[in-house]
Formats: sequence, structure tokens, C-alpha cells
Amino acid sequence: MDIAAETLTPEEAYRLLVGIVVPRPIAWVVTQSPDGRANVAPFSCFTFVCYAPPMVAISVGRKGNELKDTARNIMDRGEFVVNVADETVLDAMHRSSIEFPSHVSEVEELGLDIAPSHSTACPRLAGAPVALECKLHQTVEFGSLQTQLIVGEVVHFHIRDGLCHNGKIETDRLRPLGRVAGPRYVKLREFVSMTPTGDTFG
Repeated sequence: MDIAAETLTPEEAYRLLVGIVVPRPIAWVVTQSPDGRANVAPFSCFTFVCYAPPMVAISVGRKGNELKDTARNIMDRGEFVVNVADETVLDAMHRSSIEFPSHVSEVEELGLDIAPSHSTACPRLAGAPVALECKLHQTVEFGSLQTQLIVGEVVHFHIRDGLCHNGKIETDRLRPLGRVAGPRYVKLREFVSMTPTGDTFG
């Protein structure tokens, strides 16, 4: 099958890409509204983009012509917290993707426990094994739909005891969730180790 990208609608291109770029790590992002309500939403276009200083990025689409609550809160407050979801919070993480009205706090609606952060006013999810406190570094808009790539500098790491050994995360203990096409997720079960080549993936 050969498909010219220019023949695809945005929805058709989206359906292809989310089935090709898999599995995707999930950023479970907490932000605060202007009046202090905690908002939480999952994003599976998530990666780190720099490590000196450490930075991560999430891609946030729009609701029609309007910013989503997460993007608007980050623009207003200049900070957010990326939480890593493990297998124990799959149901709550999935339900937090529901489009609640802006005046509704997903944290309260879903009964999620939050904890204070160290370097930001934005709280973190108490049940998450990893939380990254971030200060907004840059926002770049892409494409005709004005999708926003939001880059945050990580200013504080919260890591559950027992997950980090010699400065590295023990992935088999973290058990992070991944996203594939549709409302489907993957759980890590098998790891394959190869002989080091001396190169690193870019």
C-alpha cells in the first residue's frame, strides 16, 4: 500500500500515525487553573528532548479553535508536573482522558490523591511512581491545526523508593504503561538486552 500524505484528512493521518508510532510513553500531566483547581490529563505524544538541563515535551492538540485546559493552564501558570502512570493506576489514568468541563477538577472527580511539589506550586499525583516538576521553557505551534509542542525544564524529580539503582531507573520495577492505537494500552513484560555498541540512540 502506498499513500500520498497530501490525500489524507487530518483524522486519517492521525489514525495512521497513532498505529505506527507505538508504543508511546504516557505523560499524566497535572496543571492548575487560574483559580487553583488541579487538572489532570494524559498525553501519549511525550518524550525527553534535552538532558543538560533536563527537558521533556508533550504535544497538545486543540478543542476546535480553543486551547485545551492543560495547555491554557501551562501558558497561564508557567509550570506543570508530568507523572508517570504505572499498571496500578491504569483505570484512573484512562478515565482522566474524559473531556470534563473546564470548571471540573479531574483530581476531585476521580478521587485522586495529590501531594505538594518541591519547586512548583502545582501539585503532583501522590500515587505516581515518578513525577517531574517542570517550568515552561518553550511552546511551538505546528501545522494547520496549531498543535502545540510544550517543552518544560525539569526542576525536580520525585522517584518512588526502590525504583532507582546506581542512578538508573529499574524499568522492570517501574512497570510503566504505553499507549497504542485507540483506547488500548500495553504493559511491559519482556526485556531483551543486547551487547553495547558504543553508540547511543539519538
